[in-house]
Amino acid sequence: MNIPNQLTLARLVLTAIFVAVVSIHSLPERYSIGLVLFILGALTDFLDGYIARKHNLITNFGKLMDPLADKVLMCSAFVILTRDALIPAWIVIAMLAREFLVTGLRLLATSQGAVLAADSLGKLKTVLQIVTIIYLLMFIASQETMFAWSAFLFEWKWTSPAIAGSAIIGVTAFVTVYSGMSYMVKNRGLLQDVS
Repeated sequence: MNIPNQLTLARLVLTAIFVAVVSIHSLPERYSIGLVLFILGALTDFLDGYIARKHNLITNFGKLMDPLADKVLMCSAFVILTRDALIPAWIVIAMLAREFLVTGLRLLATSQGAVLAADSLGKLKTVLQIVTIIYLLMFIASQETMFAWSAFLFEWKWTSPAIAGSAIIGVTAFVTVYSGMSYMVKNRGLLQDVS
């Protein structure tokens, strides 16, 4: 297994550890540790694609598993943030529906001998989701010792969760849903045989 694919699998492992850590309520710095784990997971997303393209290590496994590992990481983080009432549940449900639809379309393509790689809009969606999650995790972590230095960032009106947080969440939700619709329209030919 090449390095990009190993990084993809590492992202899945980091996701499991991330969810476990932020779920341990007795852990004093759980969100600070979770933030670091999430950032490491997001970095593996950048690195696996960069290495695969630079060294021509693109594989069908990577084309399928890289977006899937992204979805597992992002969806896990959004569910945690919903649990902690930092993002409305209906937005996360819309995002999850988009991910299930696109994953279903990818599985359908695979059954027909095709592999659908992520497009540029999908990559923008991923970047926005990463920014949103890091912002919200940083907000919670700023109330813990490790990231207490960052608390001032959320006290200013324009960078507060009420304004900046709402704007980031709104833009991310829109791009996520729009990119899913675009993906379905672009690949509608795969659905013509479905009865």
